[in-house]
Amino acid sequence: MAGSMNEQRVGMRDNSHDNMILLTERRVASDRFNATYKRGMALVEDTAHYLDGEGRDEAKSLQKAAAMLYAGESMRLTTRLMQLASWLLLQRAVNSGEMTINQVMQERTKVRLETPSEAEANPAYGELPERFRALVSASLSMEREIRRIDTELYGNGAAEPDAPGTANPVSEQLALLRTAFGRG
Repeated sequence: MAGSMNEQRVGMRDNSHDNMILLTERRVASDRFNATYKRGMALVEDTAHYLDGEGRDEAKSLQKAAAMLYAGESMRLTTRLMQLASWLLLQRAVNSGEMTINQVMQERTKVRLETPSEAEANPAYGELPERFRALVSASLSMEREIRRIDTELYGNGAAEPDAPGTANPVSEQLALLRTAFGRG
């Protein structure tokens, strides 16, 4: 594993994102990421078990407005969790050496880290099962956490750093330092 990470670093020496890539590799391999990964994947599993079992039974007893809300929100919940799981798996692939940072940066543009929830604004939200509401809340919290980590790792937006129209403060500062020291 360490050898493949070193090989990736050596192969990317000419890449202008080298410093960001090294920082990203360290962050993705951290205990913080591992804890987030475990919590995220456990949430996916817990939600799947709930929706396929207890949640299905609870949904049958809902009034029409709440049942419609439950159906729509369960689709948004599932979509949100699949996007989060995709992001987590991409980061784990970097950590295990299965993918390079550059490959992940390309693939992560397909991941959407903002799946809206209409549940709380809907008057029927209080009629939804308590466990379902807790899962929606936990998924939204996890999504905010992963968006924050994604921004720390890659900068703002889902585009590659330094792409036109993409602001990346770290890359901008590194470019300024290179210019100041005559290396850029």
